[in-house]
Amino acid sequence: MTAPLLRLTGVDKSFGALKVADGVTFDLPEGQALGVLGPNGAGKSTLFNLIGGALTPSSGRIEFAGRDVTALGAEERCRLGVARSFQIPQPFAGMSVYENLLVAATFGGGAAQHGDRRAFCRDILARTGLLPRANRQAGGLTLLERKRLELARALATGPRLLLLDEIAGGLTEAECKALLVTIGEIRDAGVSIIWIEHIVHALLSVAERLIVIDFGKVIADGDPQTVMADPQVREIYMGISVEEEAA
Repeated sequence: MTAPLLRLTGVDKSFGALKVADGVTFDLPEGQALGVLGPNGAGKSTLFNLIGGALTPSSGRIEFAGRDVTALGAEERCRLGVARSFQIPQPFAGMSVYENLLVAATFGGGAAQHGDRRAFCRDILARTGLLPRANRQAGGLTLLERKRLELARALATGPRLLLLDEIAGGLTEAECKALLVTIGEIRDAGVSIIWIEHIVHALLSVAERLIVIDFGKVIADGDPQTVMADPQVREIYMGISVEEEAA
């Protein structure tokens, strides 16, 4: 049996008396697209910070590609192949779009994997629809372009696992559809994805599996149709109780 790319085992995180991750346990196979749902404050961003290395668990174990990375920071995990985008884009605003990618490729490890870093970055710009904006200052991009830049910078690190944090938020329907095409192509190229998103129809168009988190706990895990039909999920996430459905 092939070992999972990512494995979380009994991961807890507390800030004083507040427990924000509670026994989180799941595996992610190589190449899978996993969606994460949950109400605001459920612990989704904490989960990303734990997987990405911005936070260290209070207890539990995180493995990536068969290696215990529990104590490794974000920089080390990035070089191993864990990359993320942020809900609020955080480009190097005074640099060009192309320079943003060169920084990511150089220090994230993507260039070392692919040789010619300039050609590697140009290819990513083309794949994410940013090639016409390559020499534009990142601070002058539209929201859709900044979202694409977040995605492109993450890809420039050469990830095996891509963490997407509400990347569709704030986009128009047409912009969202265009971005989904790009994310689908990344998934089809074999990059594993974990995606937090409140725009459920967007998430369901890419994810082949869902987990739902509430108060730091995983309360559902499975194929999207089964998870979305779960009474507990419908009540917690959509506010629809079993009694209301029966009425």
